[in-house]
Amino acid sequence: MSVDSDFRADLEALSRLAAFNIWLGIEITQACWGDVELQLRWRPEFAQYNGYLHASIVGGLIDTACGFAGTTVTKNLLASQFSIRCLRPAIAEVFVVKGKVVKPGSRQIFTSAELYGLGVPEKPFAVGEALLVPMD
Repeated sequence: MSVDSDFRADLEALSRLAAFNIWLGIEITQACWGDVELQLRWRPEFAQYNGYLHASIVGGLIDTACGFAGTTVTKNLLASQFSIRCLRPAIAEVFVVKGKVVKPGSRQIFTSAELYGLGVPEKPFAVGEALLVPMD
């Protein structure tokens, strides 16, 4: 995926509007039409009881990656439905989430995302999908 500086700049501006994204410290590392890659550095406050990445953070990362991927296709979207599947405990110094548009449309945009640890992309921690709806 090649980086398009306009997509990245637009997504960074959008991300700065969300207090949750600012608190997380999401970094947009790649962006092009229909595809994004985000990174998140581990912080102790992201842990659940056993020290793994909390499922709410996993869900937030997948939702954000799906939304950002959709935003490269159509502006001003809302998620109408999203789901995640946690496949294994998430432990990494840096998390990478890759989002993509599966099917663009004028009324619905189907997206998916996968969450990995940096350097271990062949074994996802979680996967998910989001159905996005363009807003007027």
